[in-house]
Amino acid sequence: MEVEGTVLRGRAFEPIEGRVVVEDGKIVAVEETTTDADAIVCPAFVNAHTHIGDSIAKEAGRDLSLDELVAPPDGLKHRLLRDASTAEKVAAMRRSLRFMERSGTAATVEFREGGVEGVEAIREALQGLDIEATVLGRETTAAMEAGDGFGASGARDADFTAERAATREAGKPFGIHAGERDAEDLTPALDLDPTFLVHVVHPEPAHLERIERGGVPVVVCPRSNLVTGVGVPPMAELLDRTTVALGTDNVMLNSPSMFREMEFAAKVGGVGAVDVLRMATVNGAELVGLNCGLIEPGRAAKLLVLDGDSDNLAGVRDPVRAVVRRAGVDDVDRVVL
Repeated sequence: MEVEGTVLRGRAFEPIEGRVVVEDGKIVAVEETTTDADAIVCPAFVNAHTHIGDSIAKEAGRDLSLDELVAPPDGLKHRLLRDASTAEKVAAMRRSLRFMERSGTAATVEFREGGVEGVEAIREALQGLDIEATVLGRETTAAMEAGDGFGASGARDADFTAERAATREAGKPFGIHAGERDAEDLTPALDLDPTFLVHVVHPEPAHLERIERGGVPVVVCPRSNLVTGVGVPPMAELLDRTTVALGTDNVMLNSPSMFREMEFAAKVGGVGAVDVLRMATVNGAELVGLNCGLIEPGRAAKLLVLDGDSDNLAGVRDPVRAVVRRAGVDDVDRVVL
C-alpha cells in the first residue's frame, strides 16, 4: 500500500511531498516525489489518558466540583457507573471507541474502573475495532494482572505501595493522577516511582526538579482541567523538563477528540504546533511502549490522512499548524490502522 500527499515525516514532522510505503502493517519507506494528491498524511494519534467507562454519562454533573464529579468512591461518576449495567457500559464505551477510531486515534491509554470486570468490559467493547487500548486496571492488583498495568486514582485517596510493587514485579506500567487540584499529592506520587504522572497542574519547583531528575513523563489533559476548574497545567515548563503527552480524560467531561485537545493546548497553553503534535502522537506511544506515532521506516503504519482540499484546509501554508490548530473530524479522509 502507498499513501501519497504532503507527508509529515519523522520526529520533526517535516512536510515533504511524497508517499508512505507500507508492507505488512509497517512503514518500509518514506519517499520524496511529486504527486497530485492533496492529502496531508500524519501519524495517527495516541490519546495518553482516558476514562472511557463514563461514556454512559456525557455532560452529567453541571456545576459540580472535581471531587463531586469524579472522586472515588462516591463522586457522581462512580455512582452512575455502579447503577449502570455491564451491557450499558460496554455499548457506551464501544461508541466512544468508534468515534476515536474514526477521528484518527490509533491507541488510547485507558484508566479502567471496576476492577477485573471493568478490564473485561473494555476488552469486549474493543472487539472488531482497530483502535488499540493499553488498559490500566484500577482498584485491585487483580485488575492490574488482568490488564496491561495499574492506573492509580491519586496518593491522597489511598496508599498504593503494594500495588506499585506488584506492578513493578509484573513489568507493567504504573500511572497515577497527581497535582490536579493542588500540589499536596505530588510528593507521595513521585515517591512511588511511577511510570508516568497524569495532570500535574500545580507543580512546585521541587516537584519539577524531581520530575526532570527522574525523567518522569507527564500526561496533561488541559481541557478537562479547565472544565473542572482546577486551572491549566504549565505545559511549556513541563516540556522544558520532561516528556509530555496529551490525553482527553473523562468522556463524561469532554469529547475524546484529539483535534480539540491539540487546538486547546496550542492556543490556550501557548505550546508550539510541532510540540503539540508530538504530545498527541509519539510521546504517548513511547509512554507505554507502542511502536507508532511517527512516520518513518520501521514504525507501525498507523496513519491519519486528511483531505487537504477540504473547505476547511484548502490553502494552508503550514501543514503542521493546520493539523494541530485547524483540522477536525470533518477533514478526515481515512484512517489507516
